[in-house]
Amino acid sequence: MLLVDIILPGLVLGGMYALIALGLTLQYGVARIMNLSYGESLVAAAFGAFSLYSGLGLSPLAALLLAVPVAMVLNWLLYRFLLERLMRRGKDRGAQEIDSILVTFGVLFVIQGAMLVAFGGQYYSYSYLSVPLTVMGSTLAVNRLVALLFAAVVGFAVYLALTRTRIGTAVRAIAVDANAARLVGIDVAALSGLAFAFGGGLVAVGGVLVSMFLTFNAAMGVVFTMKALVVVIMGGVGNVLGALVAGLLLGVVETAVARLVDPGLTLAATYALFLGVLLIKPTGLFGRAAS
Repeated sequence: MLLVDIILPGLVLGGMYALIALGLTLQYGVARIMNLSYGESLVAAAFGAFSLYSGLGLSPLAALLLAVPVAMVLNWLLYRFLLERLMRRGKDRGAQEIDSILVTFGVLFVIQGAMLVAFGGQYYSYSYLSVPLTVMGSTLAVNRLVALLFAAVVGFAVYLALTRTRIGTAVRAIAVDANAARLVGIDVAALSGLAFAFGGGLVAVGGVLVSMFLTFNAAMGVVFTMKALVVVIMGGVGNVLGALVAGLLLGVVETAVARLVDPGLTLAATYALFLGVLLIKPTGLFGRAAS
């Protein structure tokens, strides 16, 4: 059935977009850092999963147990010893965001250069659970369904953590107004660092899952950064539910265009949807205008 052939692959793709965007939602929406090296971190995690699988035979799902804590520690160190100092130096929010863009732009090339030295510029992939499975008349590889399941579980867990716990409430308060959060006793610097580190862990999860069914190389991080940024802004900066909904919507639209029109027009469809949403609701699907 044509509709199922669009919806199921679209949900898989959109689930990956939503999961990837969740990390950037925390880093930009909470820590107020526009991390341009975000996509490179995702590709680095994909290469890590590839190396562990091809070299040691370790399942990518088991590799998550190593990739996530390592990514969180590295991102916390980056925030604590570099980005936080820049945020303190900035005179206002605009200056802080500009500084973060410049610094993470440099980090982008450091990570990308290291991957190019280690792996070269060729494309990589590996076969893991690439067994076809028919679901409601549509055939998908098992690895894509597993990736969708993990993305759904992680996304739901993050949503619950941010909406049902005190720390999550404090994090959301910082995303709305950091100055007001300070006035009620919230440690903005500590929680911003935690959010940045947790965002790095989420992008590592996305990188490992994406590596299971997509080919990748050291220079394609910018593609993931741009898709994540589109989803974050389209859903509403700092809004987790918005990122989830926007990611799924984008995945379904791209799949429909590729299936019904032309695969070469998926990028055009992405930005057409993005611009259309912003024309109707400039703050994003779930964003709120500043008062």
